[in-house]
Amino acid sequence: MSWVTESWRLKLLAIGLSVLMLGAVAFAQNPPTFKTLTASISYAPIPDNLIVINGPTKTTVRVTGLADAIQSMSAGSLTANFDLSKATPGPAVKVNLVVKSVVQNVNVQNPSVPYILFIDQRKTVPLTVQVRPHVAPGWVVTKAQAACPNTPCVVNFDGPLSWETKLNAYADFTGPVQNDSTDAPNISVTLEQQGIPLDVTNFLRTTPNSSLSPAAVEVQITAKTSTTSKQVVLIVAQPSHQPPPGYYLSGVSFAPVLVLVTGRADILLKVTSLTLPAADLGGHRSSFTVSVAIPYPAGVTGPPGPVRVTYSISPNPALQATPTPSP
Repeated sequence: MSWVTESWRLKLLAIGLSVLMLGAVAFAQNPPTFKTLTASISYAPIPDNLIVINGPTKTTVRVTGLADAIQSMSAGSLTANFDLSKATPGPAVKVNLVVKSVVQNVNVQNPSVPYILFIDQRKTVPLTVQVRPHVAPGWVVTKAQAACPNTPCVVNFDGPLSWETKLNAYADFTGPVQNDSTDAPNISVTLEQQGIPLDVTNFLRTTPNSSLSPAAVEVQITAKTSTTSKQVVLIVAQPSHQPPPGYYLSGVSFAPVLVLVTGRADILLKVTSLTLPAADLGGHRSSFTVSVAIPYPAGVTGPPGPVRVTYSISPNPALQATPTPSP
């Protein structure tokens, strides 16, 4: 056995060097490296009475490990989680984000990252929907209500407590209202906090998402027209026949020129003038006056008296004989 023990130190050194060389070759083929990934953030578990406002949804993570393991890494190979099981509400709550790799032999460079979160109380508040109709001129709303399907309609907002102070729900009907009865299904409900609309896109910026149920309602409106008065101008119609040959209509005068009419506002809205009946001038060679009644439309009333219209008829100078000059 002397050959085994002879120069044993040199032989041991040679074996060690061989192992190191094999390791170096293997290490060169699979060196340590790193990779930067973007991971999605979760908030589980989160108590039912808490809600996060505008919390982060992504985080940038740097992982290290051997090349073959790092090569297989993707965003789905990471978990990034806020544990809010012991959190309390507040506008600036310090919470650690814990990031882990699900791939063995891969390390997360910063596995615990501190964040400041806005954590609010989560509440569900019932809100009675108020209808805000847009009314056409001349119409008066007698009843406006929302149904979902019962009346009065109550919707439930589930979200941050800080959003629910002086919160009101409205159903805006922009029709406008111009009928005795109007039923409009599927009108969106608008939330306003102290008169400022609450943007529904903000619902998705809370964790868990805020919600409104139901988000649309049926609007039922009954209305009537009001009675009003206004002045309108009178217009004389063109004569049905012109004066005889050699004569022409040189002027028209009448009184009154304006009349005060009364009626339903929706009808009066369409009345801008009243046209007096046409006269037959075919047998008139001089001025004459006639009394005519004012033609009021259905549903409109005014002064009952007639209007006196004077037609001025004059000879046509172009057709008159020219006197012969004296010698």
